[in-house]
Amino acid sequence: MNLIEKTKKIKLSADIAMASAKRTETLWSNALLSDARKNEKDMILVDKMLGPESQLKLLKSTDRMIMSYHKRVRCKKILKTSRESAGKRMKKAMMGIPRSNLAIIIAKRLVKKKTKMLKRLVPGGQSMDEFSLIQEALDYILSLKVQVDVMRSVVNATEVLRHDKLLKSVE
Repeated sequence: MNLIEKTKKIKLSADIAMASAKRTETLWSNALLSDARKNEKDMILVDKMLGPESQLKLLKSTDRMIMSYHKRVRCKKILKTSRESAGKRMKKAMMGIPRSNLAIIIAKRLVKKKTKMLKRLVPGGQSMDEFSLIQEALDYILSLKVQVDVMRSVVNATEVLRHDKLLKSVE
């Protein structure tokens, strides 16, 4: 295994451990685990880390997520065509809007844009509503922070062990 493959496996293992450490079921943890199970080689790692009983629980929650995602995509396609024509009308109508209302409209668009970006960053975020997305994003951020702290501890422990080996070899 080369360095890039090792890095990917370490990241995958850390993601699986982080997702499985959640006591409560969250959409982002289910999305991480189901994404890991898509690849056959990674599926073996997931099964070894989580055990076979977690597969049934994961399948049920994944089915729920997939169904809600497909419903949302269908609705988005319909909305996209109606928004395109509405966008042209909106530009014409904005010419006569007072500045205070214009600021509100611009702020709403900015919030929508940031929400769209957040949906891409949080695993499983595409199938969430805004309220759930914020809750899941906060939970995911905390879990990532813990994961970073654990990785730092592993690196520090490795450095201490390496330093001890060097001291013993000099003596």
